[in-house]
Amino acid sequence: MIPRTATNDLSQNLAIDSKGLGELRQSARAGTPEALKSASQQFEAMFVNMMMKSMRDATPQDGIFDNQQTKMFTTMLDQQTSQDIAKKGIGLADVLVRQLSKTLQQQDVSAGDPMARALLDQAKLQRSIEASGGAARTAAKPAHVRAFQDKLASHAEEASRASGIPAKFMLGQAALESGWGRREIRGRDGSNSHNLFGIKAGPGWKGRVVETATTEYVNGKPQVRVEKFRAYDSYADSFKDYARLLSNNPRYEKALAAANGTDAAGFARNLQRAGYATDPNYATKLASIIKRTLA
Repeated sequence: MIPRTATNDLSQNLAIDSKGLGELRQSARAGTPEALKSASQQFEAMFVNMMMKSMRDATPQDGIFDNQQTKMFTTMLDQQTSQDIAKKGIGLADVLVRQLSKTLQQQDVSAGDPMARALLDQAKLQRSIEASGGAARTAAKPAHVRAFQDKLASHAEEASRASGIPAKFMLGQAALESGWGRREIRGRDGSNSHNLFGIKAGPGWKGRVVETATTEYVNGKPQVRVEKFRAYDSYADSFKDYARLLSNNPRYEKALAAANGTDAAGFARNLQRAGYATDPNYATKLASIIKRTLA
């Protein structure tokens, strides 16, 4: 027998309330029109909340008025706004009600709980929400971010297969070093070096080089210097050389270990500790790009 609380109106709960999720599954199993409507509305609220969270994650949140408290209240507001939107409806709940009602008509409710199997099993529900969130994040990304990814994603994926470094980690660092492709390293004649990672040309480099001004931090203070940088024939070569540099240099072992564990913050932190960049805020900037913009 389904407890009476299973058919309660869940629209007053927060969108990510774990207790509400349990009631959502239980309510769906009841199979009554009221239960189906309540479960579908809650699913719609969770879907809307995930889209809102994804869009917020895709925008910078490091302003002077941003802190843990403001982020917490923003999250609470988004959750409640999701419920308010779901009450009015965006059409998803109606579609779910029709689909689930059809499922009940076609199957014996007592045979293995078809409602849980059909859609509202907790694991399947979570995967559906996460997939929806991925689509929302893509739609919410600024045009220059999408263009940068579209242009270079295939090269990053190829280098990732060879090195094991996640493609989005490499794309994030290329974005940081090149200003999303707006500040690529060029020679004095304007020729493109295709150097997306700011890799300098040391004594061991036998390829082409370009000289350009760059900012280095000495004792925390920025200084402008003219340095030699490696030049490549293509962006693909730039990604390959970057992957080789990290894979073959022992000082980047901890960064690679973090990358293999898909730990963006650890990857960025250990890159900086290994001396990849002199900017004291380099790790914070890189981790932010990877987690918020390229997630």
